[in-house]
Amino acid sequence: MNREDFKLIRRKMGKTQKQLAELLGISLKTIHSYEQGWRAVPTHAEKLLYFLYINQRGRKNASLRCWEEKICPVKEQCPAWEFDSGHMCWYMSGTLCDCTKNVDEKEKIKICKTCKIFLKLINS
Repeated sequence: MNREDFKLIRRKMGKTQKQLAELLGISLKTIHSYEQGWRAVPTHAEKLLYFLYINQRGRKNASLRCWEEKICPVKEQCPAWEFDSGHMCWYMSGTLCDCTKNVDEKEKIKICKTCKIFLKLINS
């Protein structure tokens, strides 16, 4: 996540830098560093920011099921299916999607951000 995306999501949430720092459990100085581009936004902060943004807007798409959208052959072994959280597959670790099962968390979020499931949540 680049600094412009971070700042855009914060503004869409209607939060000040201080309010977002409190929500993310980090310092105001860290928020400044992200938005100025002095520090890279770590994957865990990026995922939490998207989680808060999506949930703030309501769970209109909570009925999305990634295993149905992707016709998953191994859904019973996947944490998204186990916890009936097909709309949160992008947030969960250990999911079994072919496109993300052999990548680290940083690469996974990059891939997930292009997925139609994630995009439906962000753009709805």
